[in-house]
Amino acid sequence: MASRSYSNLLDLATGAADQAPAAAAISALRRRLPRVVTNPGFIDDSPASPSTPARPRTIIVANQLPIRSRRPASPEEPWTFEWDEDSLLRHLHHSSSPLMEFIYIGCLRDDIPQADQDAVAQALLETHNCVPAFLPTDIAERYYHGFCKQHLWPLFHYMLPLSPDLGGRFDRALWQAYVSANKIFADKVLEVINPDDDFVWVHDYHLMVLPTFLRKRFNRIKLGFFLHSPFPSSEIYKTLPVREELLRALLNSDLIGFHTFDYARHFLSCCGRMLGLSYESKRGHICLEYYGRTVSIKILPVGVHMEQLKTVLGLPETEAKVAELMEMYSGKGRVVMLGVDDMDIFKGISLKLLAMEELLRQHPEWRGKLVLVQVANPARGRGKDVAEVQTETYAMVGRINEVYGEPGYEPVVLIDEPLQFYERVAYYVIAEVCLVTAVRDGMNLIPYEYIVSRQGNEKLDGMLRQGKPEEKKSMLVVSEFIGCSPSLSGAIRVNPWNIEAVADAMETALVLPENEKRLRHDKHFRYVSTHDVGYWANSFLEDLKRTCSDHSQRRCWGIGFGLRFRVVSLDLHFRKLSLESILMAYRRAKTRAILLDYDGTLMPQAINKSPSTESVRILNSLCGDKKNVVYLCSGYDRRTLHEWFPCENLGIAAEHGYFLRCKRDAEWKTCVTATDCSWKQIAEPVMCLYRETTDGSTIEDRETVLVWNYEDADPDFGSCQAKELVDHLESVLANEPVSVKTTPHSVEVKPQGVSKGLVARRMLVSMKDRGQCPDFVLCIGDDKSDEDMFQLIASAACGDSLGSKAEVFACTVGRKPSKAKYYLDDAAEVVRLMQGLSYVSEELALANHRDEDDDSSLDVWE
Repeated sequence: MASRSYSNLLDLATGAADQAPAAAAISALRRRLPRVVTNPGFIDDSPASPSTPARPRTIIVANQLPIRSRRPASPEEPWTFEWDEDSLLRHLHHSSSPLMEFIYIGCLRDDIPQADQDAVAQALLETHNCVPAFLPTDIAERYYHGFCKQHLWPLFHYMLPLSPDLGGRFDRALWQAYVSANKIFADKVLEVINPDDDFVWVHDYHLMVLPTFLRKRFNRIKLGFFLHSPFPSSEIYKTLPVREELLRALLNSDLIGFHTFDYARHFLSCCGRMLGLSYESKRGHICLEYYGRTVSIKILPVGVHMEQLKTVLGLPETEAKVAELMEMYSGKGRVVMLGVDDMDIFKGISLKLLAMEELLRQHPEWRGKLVLVQVANPARGRGKDVAEVQTETYAMVGRINEVYGEPGYEPVVLIDEPLQFYERVAYYVIAEVCLVTAVRDGMNLIPYEYIVSRQGNEKLDGMLRQGKPEEKKSMLVVSEFIGCSPSLSGAIRVNPWNIEAVADAMETALVLPENEKRLRHDKHFRYVSTHDVGYWANSFLEDLKRTCSDHSQRRCWGIGFGLRFRVVSLDLHFRKLSLESILMAYRRAKTRAILLDYDGTLMPQAINKSPSTESVRILNSLCGDKKNVVYLCSGYDRRTLHEWFPCENLGIAAEHGYFLRCKRDAEWKTCVTATDCSWKQIAEPVMCLYRETTDGSTIEDRETVLVWNYEDADPDFGSCQAKELVDHLESVLANEPVSVKTTPHSVEVKPQGVSKGLVARRMLVSMKDRGQCPDFVLCIGDDKSDEDMFQLIASAACGDSLGSKAEVFACTVGRKPSKAKYYLDDAAEVVRLMQGLSYVSEELALANHRDEDDDSSLDVWE
């Protein structure tokens, strides 16, 4: 049964049926929930009563639980379960702080009959702190083997669906199943979460829309997401029909983690190109501002579980297997090179075999001596691609062994059956070189496991005839397209598609001087041993805690429908400007000061920059009110503004306030001492250079300002060029009395000291000198240049220029961090507000006119 407060999410899961959790399981799950009433499945949002602080708790959500299940021999017997100690999720429990409690939510590998699901859920909760998500068979098939494996997994590994055989064309039914499955996972989270205290950590591409479901139910949920696969470049990702839905869903997380900077960079590029979002670095943390919420980006590759590896290395079974392998290979003078991969199209097994074949062809001296042991784990997916990889692999192994093999010697040993973990570790121990040639892989921990295994222990050192710890060595040949490659600086990195280069790298790894091998191994082991899975998990959770630390200090509310839902998060004192309240203040006021930005405020960002007839009418109406002093502040030149606004009493500040006039027939004055613009002769050639090299950019030459605009250029390239241009201009103009400023889509050079804040000060001072201290101040703008106005009118510096009971309204356009206390959503709302003010002025003027007429009539009568 869905919770009462969660039922409005059903519109997100098109075609999904909600499953009822077991009553017994729900009863057990309530043990830590302070906000649950007696009706099963219904959540009460009343304030929690004070209670003893509990252990911090993290809810881990992944496609599969770290559990191995055993089917009962007879219907009367119960299911039995044990931990999957090889699972990364299980390693989190062993490696993190002992004070942290973990709850796991995910699917089981086995299909549980519906009649057994209640008992299984109860047993898993009580014995393993696990909550199973039972997906209906049809949804499970279309969700995992359909959308996940046919669409997301190939695309994230750079395979475009150019034909039905390559990943499969987009199928809306599979997408609906994916959303429905994520909805079921969300229901399970809602059964156990204490939203005020718990952290939620969602793992991998199977659950990319889950953050939207959870954020919609709990606006302040503390939510992290880690992507374990690659994230493709924007050119690849943009081919996905539901690209925006997935991006917006991920942005409903507080912290998004990636293994490498490349993956994070691709994600940020997609956010910029498809959603228009920009990012910045705040004290070393990469952040996105998304509707007032700060979404942090974490870049840290996962590590291995050191304690587990050390334990396995010390097992008698491992020692026995190592002895067996040494007799099989080292005892016969063979040198082992090891590959461990899943049998799928992205692991590059065939490329590795081609490189081995090339090595044996070029270096006959290794024939009869070098053995490539290729462990081929079963593929996680299925279909035609997997069958083709298997067929090709078997054929290539047979060909190489036929050409270069001899009695008692096979250059390639293919192990295509699952190995126990201790058996795999034994192969690591005896291998001189580990070879990973994946053409695309999210992380790949095989090299890390190999390094730790080669470090060994005292018994294994004796078996390998290594007398001293400093004699330990290992060599890695790794593809530059896998996530662990950047962290292994001592490995030989290769392009797996270049067969000859891979063969040369393999030979280099074999003949490198022993001392060099030891130095590389020592460097790798220091990194791997200090950056294990515990370091990774604790670092992620600490960053999640830091990112969520201000949740209680912000106002949050949701907007948008379906998967376009997002949460607006603003400072407690930052609120929307109420039309009713400002109109009341406007009516009460005797003297009013109004400062307005133009582009993006009175006029939306558009190709046609000239004002509408309605905007001019509104300004004329406001300026016609004798109680008003109205100024328009803009970056445009004074000639353009003079032509656009034929308003007699409108004050205009042109070029961000350099030129100023109080009414149409007044002379233009300067807010600062007139400057020599000879600096343009230096700045303009530099801007021209960047205009020529940045397609879509333009230069605007105003009287005292030069602007390089890249609004129509490629967003990534334009932003990159803008940063370079700023550095270039600051260098060549270092001795000139100008400042270089950046705006969202331009770089400006203007005289020093010029700002809209100075315009606001001049306006208020002139009103004071005329004995017109305003008791109503309205200031509206939309970008960084307007922040100076907001700061000025809110500061104590202008307090003596205002009336004793002045009401001040500093308002920004758009919900974003600002020095203003109010906001309006867009330029259309600004125009509606100004229309309201103009109507009030016209109404008051008409009322005064009637009063004057009545007085005149009375005088005549008398």
